[in-house]
Amino acid sequence: MTALTAQSTIGDWLTDETGRPLIEGILGAAGIGADKLEPVRGLPLQQLVALSQGKMPQSVVDDLVKQANGGVIPDEAESGAWREQVTPGRFAGKTVIVTGAASGIGRATASRVAREGGRVIAVDLSEERLNEAVEALAGADVTAVAGDITSDEAIDRIIAAAGEKIDALANVAGINDDFSPLHETSDQVWERVMNVNVTGTFKLSRAAAGRMLDASRGAIVNVSSEAGLRGNAAGNAYTASKHAVIGMTRSAAFMYAKDGIRVNAVAPGGVATGIPFPPNMSEAGSARLRPFQQAIPTVATAEELAASITFLLSDDAVNINGVVLASDGGWSVQ
Repeated sequence: MTALTAQSTIGDWLTDETGRPLIEGILGAAGIGADKLEPVRGLPLQQLVALSQGKMPQSVVDDLVKQANGGVIPDEAESGAWREQVTPGRFAGKTVIVTGAASGIGRATASRVAREGGRVIAVDLSEERLNEAVEALAGADVTAVAGDITSDEAIDRIIAAAGEKIDALANVAGINDDFSPLHETSDQVWERVMNVNVTGTFKLSRAAAGRMLDASRGAIVNVSSEAGLRGNAAGNAYTASKHAVIGMTRSAAFMYAKDGIRVNAVAPGGVATGIPFPPNMSEAGSARLRPFQQAIPTVATAEELAASITFLLSDDAVNINGVVLASDGGWSVQ
Protein backbone atom coordinates (compact mmCIF):
# COMPACT_ATOMS: atom_id res chain seq x y z
CA MET A 1 0.00 0.00 0.00
CA THR A 2 1.29 3.47 -0.90
CA ALA A 3 2.06 5.57 2.16
CA LEU A 4 -0.02 8.67 2.81
CA THR A 5 2.14 11.79 2.80
CA ALA A 6 1.68 15.56 2.62
CA GLN A 7 2.02 15.21 -1.17
CA SER A 8 -0.68 12.55 -1.43
CA THR A 9 -3.86 14.02 -2.88
CA ILE A 10 -6.78 14.95 -0.67
CA GLY A 11 -8.77 12.40 -2.66
CA ASP A 12 -6.27 9.69 -1.70
CA TRP A 13 -6.66 10.64 1.95
CA LEU A 14 -10.46 10.61 1.73
CA THR A 15 -10.58 7.16 0.12
CA ASP A 16 -8.08 5.60 2.50
CA GLU A 17 -9.53 3.75 5.50
CA THR A 18 -6.89 5.26 7.76
CA GLY A 19 -6.72 8.71 6.20
CA ARG A 20 -10.42 9.54 5.93
CA PRO A 21 -11.20 9.41 9.68
CA LEU A 22 -8.18 11.62 10.37
CA ILE A 23 -9.31 14.23 7.84
CA GLU A 24 -12.89 14.08 9.06
CA GLY A 25 -11.69 14.57 12.63
CA ILE A 26 -9.80 17.75 11.76
CA LEU A 27 -12.69 19.14 9.71
CA GLY A 28 -15.28 18.12 12.27
CA ALA A 29 -13.48 20.09 14.99
CA ALA A 30 -13.91 23.17 12.80
CA GLY A 31 -17.55 22.36 12.02
CA ILE A 32 -16.80 21.52 8.37
CA GLY A 33 -17.96 18.44 6.45
CA ALA A 34 -15.66 16.39 4.21
CA ASP A 35 -17.89 17.28 1.24
CA LYS A 36 -16.36 20.78 1.29
CA LEU A 37 -13.12 19.25 0.00
CA GLU A 38 -14.66 17.82 -3.17
CA PRO A 39 -13.50 20.71 -5.42
CA VAL A 40 -9.89 20.22 -4.28
CA ARG A 41 -9.67 16.42 -4.21
CA GLY A 42 -6.85 16.48 -6.75
CA LEU A 43 -4.62 18.77 -4.67
CA PRO A 44 -1.86 17.53 -2.36
CA LEU A 45 -2.84 17.61 1.31
CA GLN A 46 -0.02 20.12 1.80
CA GLN A 47 -2.00 22.74 -0.11
CA LEU A 48 -4.53 23.00 2.73
CA VAL A 49 -1.97 25.13 4.55
CA ALA A 50 -2.09 27.77 1.79
CA LEU A 51 -5.84 27.43 1.23
CA SER A 52 -6.61 27.97 4.92
CA GLN A 53 -5.05 31.45 4.83
CA GLY A 54 -3.30 30.89 8.13
CA LYS A 55 -6.02 28.91 9.88
CA MET A 56 -4.24 25.57 9.40
CA PRO A 57 -0.56 25.61 10.43
CA GLN A 58 2.02 23.26 8.96
CA SER A 59 2.10 21.33 12.22
CA VAL A 60 -1.46 20.06 11.60
CA VAL A 61 -0.48 18.49 8.28
CA ASP A 62 2.67 17.03 9.80
CA ASP A 63 0.65 15.49 12.65
CA LEU A 64 -1.87 13.99 10.21
CA VAL A 65 0.93 12.35 8.22
CA LYS A 66 2.50 10.96 11.37
CA GLN A 67 -0.80 9.57 12.62
CA ALA A 68 -1.42 7.86 9.29
CA ASN A 69 2.04 6.26 9.34
CA GLY A 70 2.59 5.02 12.87
CA GLY A 71 4.26 8.18 14.14
CA VAL A 72 6.77 8.68 11.31
CA ILE A 73 6.84 10.84 8.17
CA PRO A 74 7.59 8.62 5.16
CA ASP A 75 9.60 9.49 2.07
CA GLU A 76 7.54 11.88 -0.09
CA ALA A 77 8.80 10.14 -3.23
CA GLU A 78 6.48 7.26 -2.43
CA SER A 79 3.33 9.38 -2.76
CA GLY A 80 3.09 9.22 -6.55
CA ALA A 81 1.95 12.87 -6.73
CA TRP A 82 3.26 15.34 -9.32
CA ARG A 83 6.57 16.77 -8.26
CA GLU A 84 8.28 19.84 -9.63
CA GLN A 85 11.32 18.92 -11.73
CA VAL A 86 13.87 21.71 -11.79
CA THR A 87 15.92 22.05 -14.99
CA PRO A 88 19.40 23.20 -13.92
CA GLY A 89 20.74 26.14 -15.91
CA ARG A 90 17.59 26.75 -17.96
CA PHE A 91 17.70 30.48 -17.08
CA ALA A 92 21.46 30.79 -16.59
CA GLY A 93 22.71 34.23 -17.59
CA LYS A 94 19.19 35.64 -17.89
CA THR A 95 17.51 38.46 -16.01
CA VAL A 96 13.83 37.82 -15.39
CA ILE A 97 11.33 40.22 -13.80
CA VAL A 98 8.46 38.54 -11.90
CA THR A 99 5.59 40.55 -10.42
CA GLY A 100 3.36 39.32 -7.62
CA ALA A 101 6.48 37.52 -6.37
CA ALA A 102 5.63 37.58 -2.66
CA SER A 103 2.98 34.87 -2.79
CA GLY A 104 1.08 32.34 -4.85
CA ILE A 105 1.86 31.91 -8.54
CA GLY A 106 4.32 34.81 -8.62
CA ARG A 107 6.36 33.44 -5.74
CA ALA A 108 6.41 29.96 -7.27
CA THR A 109 7.49 31.41 -10.62
CA ALA A 110 10.26 33.53 -9.11
CA SER A 111 11.46 30.54 -7.11
CA ARG A 112 11.52 28.26 -10.17
CA VAL A 113 13.47 30.77 -12.27
CA ALA A 114 15.96 31.43 -9.46
CA ARG A 115 16.55 27.73 -8.82
CA GLU A 116 17.12 27.24 -12.54
CA GLY A 117 19.97 29.73 -12.52
CA GLY A 118 18.22 32.99 -13.45
CA ARG A 119 18.72 36.42 -11.97
CA VAL A 120 15.30 37.40 -10.63
CA ILE A 121 13.91 40.87 -10.03
CA ALA A 122 11.12 40.00 -7.61
CA VAL A 123 8.37 42.62 -7.47
CA ASP A 124 5.43 42.93 -5.09
CA LEU A 125 3.41 45.55 -3.25
CA SER A 126 4.07 43.94 0.15
CA GLU A 127 7.66 44.56 1.20
CA GLU A 128 7.38 42.31 4.26
CA ARG A 129 6.09 39.27 2.38
CA LEU A 130 8.49 39.94 -0.48
CA ASN A 131 11.47 39.90 1.86
CA GLU A 132 10.25 36.60 3.32
CA ALA A 133 10.07 35.11 -0.17
CA VAL A 134 13.58 36.32 -1.01
CA GLU A 135 14.97 34.97 2.27
CA ALA A 136 13.55 31.54 1.38
CA LEU A 137 15.77 31.61 -1.72
CA ALA A 138 19.00 32.27 0.14
CA GLY A 139 21.97 31.79 -2.16
CA ALA A 140 20.01 32.56 -5.32
CA ASP A 141 20.41 35.78 -7.31
CA VAL A 142 17.20 37.59 -6.34
CA THR A 143 16.65 41.33 -6.01
CA ALA A 144 13.51 42.51 -4.22
CA VAL A 145 11.71 45.63 -5.43
CA ALA A 146 8.67 46.61 -3.38
CA GLY A 147 6.27 48.86 -5.22
CA ASP A 148 2.95 49.42 -6.94
CA ILE A 149 3.19 48.43 -10.62
CA THR A 150 0.60 51.08 -11.51
CA SER A 151 3.09 53.75 -10.37
CA ASP A 152 5.55 55.24 -12.86
CA GLU A 153 8.04 55.71 -10.03
CA ALA A 154 7.87 52.01 -9.14
CA ILE A 155 8.24 51.01 -12.81
CA ASP A 156 11.39 53.13 -13.03
CA ARG A 157 12.85 51.40 -9.95
CA ILE A 158 12.04 47.94 -11.32
CA ILE A 159 13.72 48.65 -14.66
CA ALA A 160 16.71 50.24 -12.92
CA ALA A 161 17.12 47.17 -10.71
CA ALA A 162 17.05 44.92 -13.77
CA GLY A 163 19.76 46.91 -15.52
CA GLU A 164 20.49 47.18 -19.22
CA LYS A 165 19.47 43.62 -20.11
CA ILE A 166 15.98 42.25 -19.52
CA ASP A 167 15.56 38.77 -20.94
CA ALA A 168 12.07 37.97 -19.70
CA LEU A 169 9.08 39.36 -17.84
CA ALA A 170 6.33 37.46 -16.05
CA ASN A 171 3.34 39.71 -15.32
CA VAL A 172 1.72 37.68 -12.56
CA ALA A 173 0.41 40.35 -10.17
CA GLY A 174 -3.36 40.65 -10.15
CA ILE A 175 -6.39 41.04 -7.89
CA ASN A 176 -9.89 39.59 -7.77
CA ASP A 177 -13.17 41.42 -8.09
CA ASP A 178 -16.33 41.01 -6.01
CA PHE A 179 -18.22 38.86 -8.58
CA SER A 180 -20.56 41.77 -9.29
CA PRO A 181 -22.51 41.84 -12.57
CA LEU A 182 -22.34 44.96 -14.74
CA HIS A 183 -25.17 46.91 -13.09
CA GLU A 184 -23.69 46.39 -9.61
CA THR A 185 -20.03 47.08 -10.44
CA SER A 186 -18.88 50.18 -8.59
CA ASP A 187 -16.38 52.70 -9.93
CA GLN A 188 -14.07 51.75 -7.08
CA VAL A 189 -14.05 48.02 -7.93
CA TRP A 190 -13.73 48.67 -11.68
CA GLU A 191 -10.86 51.15 -11.35
CA ARG A 192 -8.92 49.10 -8.81
CA VAL A 193 -9.16 45.86 -10.79
CA MET A 194 -8.40 47.47 -14.14
CA ASN A 195 -5.50 49.50 -12.71
CA VAL A 196 -3.70 46.47 -11.29
CA ASN A 197 -4.63 43.79 -13.81
CA VAL A 198 -4.39 45.87 -16.99
CA THR A 199 -2.64 49.20 -16.43
CA GLY A 200 0.13 47.73 -14.26
CA THR A 201 0.76 44.95 -16.77
CA PHE A 202 0.76 47.50 -19.61
CA LYS A 203 3.18 49.93 -17.95
CA LEU A 204 5.77 47.36 -16.96
CA SER A 205 5.53 45.54 -20.30
CA ARG A 206 6.00 48.83 -22.16
CA ALA A 207 9.13 49.62 -20.18
CA ALA A 208 10.61 46.13 -20.50
CA ALA A 209 9.82 45.88 -24.22
CA GLY A 210 12.08 48.87 -24.88
CA ARG A 211 15.07 47.03 -23.42
CA MET A 212 14.13 43.84 -25.28
CA LEU A 213 13.94 45.71 -28.58
CA ASP A 214 17.46 47.02 -28.02
CA ALA A 215 18.68 43.43 -27.62
CA SER A 216 16.43 42.00 -30.38
CA ARG A 217 15.26 39.24 -28.06
CA GLY A 218 13.02 38.66 -25.06
CA ALA A 219 9.99 36.86 -23.69
CA ILE A 220 6.93 38.24 -21.94
CA VAL A 221 4.31 36.06 -20.27
CA ASN A 222 1.10 37.69 -19.06
CA VAL A 223 -1.15 35.89 -16.63
CA SER A 224 -4.74 36.11 -17.79
CA SER A 225 -7.39 33.69 -16.48
CA GLU A 226 -10.16 31.35 -17.47
CA ALA A 227 -12.17 34.54 -17.04
CA GLY A 228 -10.31 35.84 -20.08
CA LEU A 229 -11.74 32.98 -22.14
CA ARG A 230 -15.34 32.88 -20.90
CA GLY A 231 -17.96 35.01 -19.23
CA ASN A 232 -19.00 32.66 -16.42
CA ALA A 233 -15.85 32.46 -14.31
CA ALA A 234 -15.82 35.77 -12.40
CA GLY A 235 -17.44 39.18 -12.08
CA ASN A 236 -17.67 41.94 -14.67
CA ALA A 237 -14.50 43.88 -13.76
CA TYR A 238 -12.19 40.88 -13.45
CA THR A 239 -13.56 39.27 -16.63
CA ALA A 240 -13.08 42.48 -18.61
CA SER A 241 -9.56 42.93 -17.24
CA LYS A 242 -8.43 39.43 -18.16
CA HIS A 243 -9.91 39.70 -21.66
CA ALA A 244 -7.92 42.94 -21.98
CA VAL A 245 -4.72 41.13 -20.97
CA ILE A 246 -5.28 38.64 -23.79
CA GLY A 247 -5.85 41.48 -26.26
CA MET A 248 -2.66 43.17 -25.10
CA THR A 249 -0.78 39.87 -25.46
CA ARG A 250 -1.96 39.19 -28.99
CA SER A 251 -1.29 42.73 -30.20
CA ALA A 252 2.25 42.74 -28.79
CA ALA A 253 2.96 39.25 -30.14
CA PHE A 254 2.02 40.45 -33.63
CA MET A 255 3.87 43.76 -33.41
CA TYR A 256 7.14 42.24 -32.18
CA ALA A 257 7.08 38.93 -34.09
CA LYS A 258 9.97 40.05 -36.32
CA ASP A 259 11.94 41.65 -33.49
CA GLY A 260 12.87 38.53 -31.56
CA ILE A 261 10.34 39.14 -28.78
CA ARG A 262 7.79 36.48 -27.91
CA VAL A 263 4.65 37.48 -26.01
CA ASN A 264 2.33 34.80 -24.65
CA ALA A 265 -0.32 34.43 -21.96
CA VAL A 266 -1.26 31.76 -19.46
CA ALA A 267 -4.92 31.37 -18.49
CA PRO A 268 -5.13 29.60 -15.10
CA GLY A 269 -8.28 27.93 -13.87
CA GLY A 270 -8.70 27.28 -10.15
CA VAL A 271 -5.43 27.71 -8.24
CA ALA A 272 -4.77 27.06 -4.56
CA THR A 273 -2.99 30.26 -3.60
CA GLY A 274 -4.94 31.38 -0.55
CA ILE A 275 -5.36 34.87 -2.07
CA PRO A 276 -8.51 36.36 -0.48
CA PHE A 277 -11.45 37.81 -2.33
CA PRO A 278 -12.55 41.35 -1.41
CA PRO A 279 -15.25 41.85 1.24
CA ASN A 280 -18.91 42.33 0.37
CA MET A 281 -19.06 39.83 -2.47
CA SER A 282 -22.06 40.30 -4.75
CA GLU A 283 -24.84 37.90 -3.78
CA ALA A 284 -26.44 38.06 -7.23
CA GLY A 285 -23.17 37.49 -9.05
CA SER A 286 -22.07 34.69 -6.72
CA ALA A 287 -25.37 32.87 -7.12
CA ARG A 288 -25.22 33.10 -10.91
CA LEU A 289 -21.59 31.94 -11.10
CA ARG A 290 -21.75 29.16 -8.50
CA PRO A 291 -23.10 26.32 -10.70
CA PHE A 292 -20.43 27.00 -13.33
CA GLN A 293 -17.59 27.29 -10.83
CA GLN A 294 -18.59 23.93 -9.41
CA ALA A 295 -17.75 22.47 -12.81
CA ILE A 296 -14.04 23.29 -12.41
CA PRO A 297 -12.35 19.94 -13.09
CA THR A 298 -9.40 20.48 -10.77
CA VAL A 299 -7.63 23.05 -8.65
CA ALA A 300 -3.93 23.44 -9.39
CA THR A 301 -1.02 24.35 -7.16
CA ALA A 302 0.98 27.52 -7.66
CA GLU A 303 3.96 25.35 -8.61
CA GLU A 304 1.96 23.72 -11.40
CA LEU A 305 1.15 27.14 -12.85
CA ALA A 306 4.78 28.18 -12.49
CA ALA A 307 5.73 25.18 -14.63
CA SER A 308 3.55 26.52 -17.47
CA ILE A 309 4.78 30.10 -17.07
CA THR A 310 8.48 29.25 -16.92
CA PHE A 311 8.15 27.03 -19.98
CA LEU A 312 6.86 29.99 -22.00
CA LEU A 313 9.52 32.28 -20.53
CA SER A 314 12.31 29.87 -21.43
CA ASP A 315 14.01 29.10 -24.73
CA ASP A 316 12.13 25.79 -24.75
CA ALA A 317 9.20 27.84 -26.11
CA VAL A 318 11.35 29.31 -28.90
CA ASN A 319 8.68 28.83 -31.61
CA ILE A 320 5.68 29.86 -29.52
CA ASN A 321 4.33 33.40 -29.87
CA GLY A 322 0.88 34.91 -29.34
CA VAL A 323 -0.45 31.81 -27.60
CA VAL A 324 -3.00 31.83 -24.78
CA LEU A 325 -2.13 28.67 -22.86
CA ALA A 326 -5.08 27.41 -20.82
CA SER A 327 -3.37 25.91 -17.77
CA ASP A 328 -6.65 24.87 -16.21
CA GLY A 329 -6.89 21.08 -16.01
CA GLY A 330 -9.21 21.03 -19.03
CA TRP A 331 -11.80 23.57 -17.84
CA SER A 332 -11.59 25.50 -21.13
CA VAL A 333 -12.79 22.52 -23.18
CA GLN A 334 -16.03 22.12 -21.23
